Amino acid sequence: MIGIIGYGRFGRLTARYIAEDYPVVVYNRSEVAEKRPKGIRFTGLEEVSRQKVVVLCVPISHLRDLLTRIAPMLKKDTLVVDVCSVKTHPVRWMENTLPPSVSILATHPMFGPDSAANSLSGHKIVVCPVRIDSGRFKEIKTGLSSKGLVVIEATPEEHDRQIAVSLALTHFIGRSLAKFGADDLPIDTEGYKRLRHILGVVENDTWQLFEDMHTYNPFAEKIREDFIGAMHKIDAKLVSS
Repeated sequence: MIGIIGYGRFGRLTARYIAEDYPVVVYNRSEVAEKRPKGIRFTGLEEVSRQKVVVLCVPISHLRDLLTRIAPMLKKDTLVVDVCSVKTHPVRWMENTLPPSVSILATHPMFGPDSAANSLSGHKIVVCPVRIDSGRFKEIKTGLSSKGLVVIEATPEEHDRQIAVSLALTHFIGRSLAKFGADDLPIDTEGYKRLRHILGVVENDTWQLFEDMHTYNPFAEKIREDFIGAMHKIDAKLVSS
């Protein structure tokens, strides 16, 4: 039995794929009106927290409070897994808040409800073994690979440095294009279509996710400032030419 806390868009995706192999119990802080998928049962926070594996599918900004709530409920040798899009802060919170008897695996699935709606094959997942037995970690990596996932092992800092560019900056550009009003045009180019694709990648994600990935990634602000600075320099060069 695997417990999942949080049943937003990504929580739904996670529950659906895990339920293919294991029974799943889910806790969500608000009522879920939709039909319960097969193999998934909704219950209280305490029951979910007492499972052998507990997956935290909540916004980054809610994680610290949740960890404080579930810490007394967790059984010895429970494996706690997060799926946050930043890793440095969540890892520190889990290490400082969860009991020493609890194992911790930090992950970042590099896909979402839209891109992985039909299959996990070919998608990437970053894993940071924080506090976990090597044998158990190897078993988990093998299981993820068997689903067609490309497993990348990294430290939390390595992850956040790269994701500040590959995710946070991409979402910043996409949000900027949306604010600018980059609509479909009958006279377009392949380059413009690619820009529109960036907008499409981020438009279904919440503002909270966007804000959290910039607020809690220690490298995101510098990357954002460097990018804006580069645009100003190019603009100044055009104006002066």
